[in-house]
Amino acid sequence: MSVSAKSLLSTLSARGPHRVLRGNLGIAGQPGVVFTPEAGSNLPAVAFAHSWLTSSENYKSLLEHVASWGFVVAAPDTERGPIPSHLDLATDLLTTLDIVSQVRLGDGTISVHPDRIALAGHGMGAGAAVIAAAQRRVAAVAALFPAPTSPAAENIAPELDLPGLILAGATDLDSVSSNARVLATNWAGPTILRTIDGATHNGIIEGRRLFAALGAGRYEHKTEKTTRALLTGYLLHTLLADKTYAPFTDPEAVLPHTTVVDPEAVVEEEAPKLSVGTIAKLIRK
Repeated sequence: MSVSAKSLLSTLSARGPHRVLRGNLGIAGQPGVVFTPEAGSNLPAVAFAHSWLTSSENYKSLLEHVASWGFVVAAPDTERGPIPSHLDLATDLLTTLDIVSQVRLGDGTISVHPDRIALAGHGMGAGAAVIAAAQRRVAAVAALFPAPTSPAAENIAPELDLPGLILAGATDLDSVSSNARVLATNWAGPTILRTIDGATHNGIIEGRRLFAALGAGRYEHKTEKTTRALLTGYLLHTLLADKTYAPFTDPEAVLPHTTVVDPEAVVEEEAPKLSVGTIAKLIRK
C-alpha cells in the first residue's frame, strides 16, 4: 500500500536515520562547512548557497536535516557582505561540488556519486545555484524563496533542461523580493512552483539577523519544517529515484500546507478598498 503524501511530509519533517558529522571545507581551500552521514559510499550530494547577509550557520538545522537522510550537504561561506557578487557565489558553489565529489570525506570512507549531485540555495543563493547550474550539469536544482540576482536567474533558466523545485512564500510570492514566478515560467526543464502557506521569504533563516529587532525577517519554525521536508523528499526522488517520494516531484500531488502554482496563470489585481468616507461621498452623488 502506498504511503500518503501527508504521512510522507510528516516523516520527512523529522530527522532522518543517519548520525551526522560536520566538517570544515576550509581545509580544502574553500571557506564553508560540510555535513555528511557517519558513513557511506557513492552518496548523493547537494551544494547550498546562503542568502543576503547570512552564512551557513543560519541554515545549520536545515543542512543537518538533509544530511541525516543520507546526503552529503556542503555550503560555501563567502559573499556575506552587503554588496555580494552572485557570480562569485555561483563559482564557489561549483568549487564546493568539486571538493565533495572528488575528495574522500570523513575518515576517508565517505564518497559521493558524481551523477547524484544537486545545487540549492535560498534567496540570492537560489539565483547563484541557477547560475552555477548553467555552467555544470547537475541532476536537479532547488531554488528556495528565490530573490533577484545579477545576472538575472530568470534569463538563465531557459538554458536549464533539468528538474527544478521552486519554493515561495504564499504571502509574498508576487513581491519585489521574489522572482519565483518568472523563474518558473522561464525554466526549460520540468519544474514545480510550490508555495508554503503563511510563509515569508526569510522564514527559514535561523538565529539572529540584521533588522530582526525591527520585526523583519524573523525565523518561522513551521516554514522551515515544511521546507526541509519538501527539499528532502524532492532530492530523494530526483537523485536516488526512490519511488516512495514521487509525490514531491509530482505537480498534481496534494501536499499539506502547500499549493502548486501555475506560473503562467493570470494574476488578478485586488480591487481597491473604499473607505467609509469615500462610500458616503459616492452615495451623496
